[in-house]
Parts: sequence; C-alpha cells; structure tokens
Amino acid sequence: MALDELKEKTEDIQEQLQAYIESNVAYYKLWGFKVTMKSTTMILKFSLILLCFSMVLLFCSVAAALAIGNYLNSNALGFLAVGSFYLLITFCLFMIKDKIVEGPILEKFSEIFFND
Repeated sequence: MALDELKEKTEDIQEQLQAYIESNVAYYKLWGFKVTMKSTTMILKFSLILLCFSMVLLFCSVAAALAIGNYLNSNALGFLAVGSFYLLITFCLFMIKDKIVEGPILEKFSEIFFND
C-alpha cells in the first residue's frame, strides 16, 4: 500500500514539474516576443522620423546652398560652405558620440529588457 501511494505521489510530482516547465517555456516565449516587438517598433518609429527629418534637411540644405551661392555669386561656393558646415557638425558629433548615442540607446533598451 505504501509503495502504491509513493508511486502515485511520484507520478503527480512529475506531472506538476512538467506543467511547470511548459508554463515557464510559454512565459519566456511571450516575453521574448514582447521584447522583440517593442524593439522592432521603436526602431521602425525612429527610422521613419529619421527619414522625414532627412528629407527636410536635404531640401533646407539645397535652399541654403543656393541662397549662399547667390549672395557670393557662385553656386559652387554656396554648396562648399554648406558641405563644410556639415563636415564641422560631423566632426563635433564624432567627438561626443558616446554621450549622445550610446548612453540613451543603452538606457532605452535596458528599460525594455529589464523593466518586466
């Protein structure tokens, strides 16, 4: 009798352990899906905003270059001035890229991954 009860309890424990493992696997699949979707949507939103901003910047740059070119009586000098301005901005951003780019991105992804 005692052996039958022990056998039943062992089978019950095995069933509960299997159910626990299956529920954990399902939880982590859902968690992974949630994190992936949040990351993907954030990257997509950022890309769309960047695309729109790039178009505005492109047209404003051409307009500024033409205006400077008309002022200097040389379109080439206008475009050279705008290009030099962007080169200067690029150099400045390169020097401070760690503070501007890596910190906020790391913070945002850490919030997504570890907030739950």
